[in-house]
Amino acid sequence: MRLMAKQTLLERERLDGWLLSHAGWARDGEAAISRRFAFPDFSSALAFAVRVGLAAERHDHHPDVTIGWGYARVVWSTHDAGGVTELDLTLADICNNVGQ
Repeated sequence: MRLMAKQTLLERERLDGWLLSHAGWARDGEAAISRRFAFPDFSSALAFAVRVGLAAERHDHHPDVTIGWGYARVVWSTHDAGGVTELDLTLADICNNVGQ
């Protein structure tokens, strides 16, 4: 079993700056970030969710993912830290790459 290193909650300024430079991502309440990705059909959304899931497993950090016809919504938060950490931003960047 892999143990994830303790993550530190991001300062508001750091998260705000990251969000400004990453179109589509937004605060999801006070403790998470989310983005909705659009796809041409259900199978493309499902394939995206699987690729995100594989990346999440590699990093031992798991998002909430909702899929439907033509979309997938991803929510990142580090519950142990009480909000968004650098690990969430790293995995959100991976989502952007997978979703292209």
